[in-house]
Amino acid sequence: MGDKASKTHFTRNLLHWNSKDNDRKMPWKGEKNPYRIWLSEIILQQTRVEQGLEYYNRFIKTYPTISKLAAAPEEKVFKLWEGLGYYSRCRNLIATARYIATERKGIFPGTYEDILALKGVGPYTAAAIASFAFNLPHAVVDGNVFRVLARYFGIATDTMSSAGKKRFTSLANELLDKTSPGVYNQAIMDFGAMVCKPQSPLCSACPLRTKCVAFRDKKVESLPVKTKQLAKKKRWFCYLVIEQHNKVLVRKRTAKDIWQNLHEFVLVETPQRMSPEKFLQARFYKQISRGNQFRVQSISGTYIQQLSHQTIEGYFLYIRAKKMPVIEGFEPVPVSRLPRLAFPRFISRYLAEKG
Repeated sequence: MGDKASKTHFTRNLLHWNSKDNDRKMPWKGEKNPYRIWLSEIILQQTRVEQGLEYYNRFIKTYPTISKLAAAPEEKVFKLWEGLGYYSRCRNLIATARYIATERKGIFPGTYEDILALKGVGPYTAAAIASFAFNLPHAVVDGNVFRVLARYFGIATDTMSSAGKKRFTSLANELLDKTSPGVYNQAIMDFGAMVCKPQSPLCSACPLRTKCVAFRDKKVESLPVKTKQLAKKKRWFCYLVIEQHNKVLVRKRTAKDIWQNLHEFVLVETPQRMSPEKFLQARFYKQISRGNQFRVQSISGTYIQQLSHQTIEGYFLYIRAKKMPVIEGFEPVPVSRLPRLAFPRFISRYLAEKG
């Protein structure tokens, strides 16, 4: 897995590149406040930096301290998170903030083990917080690190396998500059994002190319090795926005799924794609509309949302009802209150476009 000379060359040249050529700017770079680092890392899980940046700034402005976040009403935190997806992160964010505020008197844990024990924090996030905030020698291992190390050392072990994760983590910690672990960790992630990119890496300008195995063996495009994900499940939704006297039926989801604690309109999930015209003839719609004098006001276009393991496709029927139906779990909510409620991105996009 690389001789001592190639390892020394790697760390020395990476840090030289970082001090001379790394101009990647992000508001949390160089940050020492563990709360801000933790917040940025939770936001960036499964999220592009460009998208996460706006949310990070919004959270810091609204909740500048972990105590402020812990004291915030859950509904407001979810509303601030709305559109970012992976809402379990938001639930963990709230739970961890309240734990630190109450059980630890507002003091963020200062060891890798205690940070790792926090809800929603895995080895990568714990290493990032430990090294950036407390200068502790723990190497981060994310997609950028996998890619840089796999190419430089010519490692064809599957990065998704337990053996691969163990091998790359061990190597990353061996290469880590123990005197400045935070600087090193940020450098290798920036290098993967700016130079050793997934597509069209800048090999001709790479300061590591003289000892890069993938560059030498023309295997840059084939490394790292990553098991292909399973095919995504497809789901088809039809939302009924049932309105009477400027109130619409809404419920808060309580099921333990990705949209737990978010709000939604009446949802009908069909086993296959069904046009609005066919849906209006379906048994469920006829049952719910019977005696309520429904009038379809508008039919939206098709909305699609890509999640990690599923694709959701659907549309919205805006219905005026002479008599509001009684549906378990739903209650009439004033239309004027909808902007204050947190909805899944699938629904918030519709509301934003509807105005």
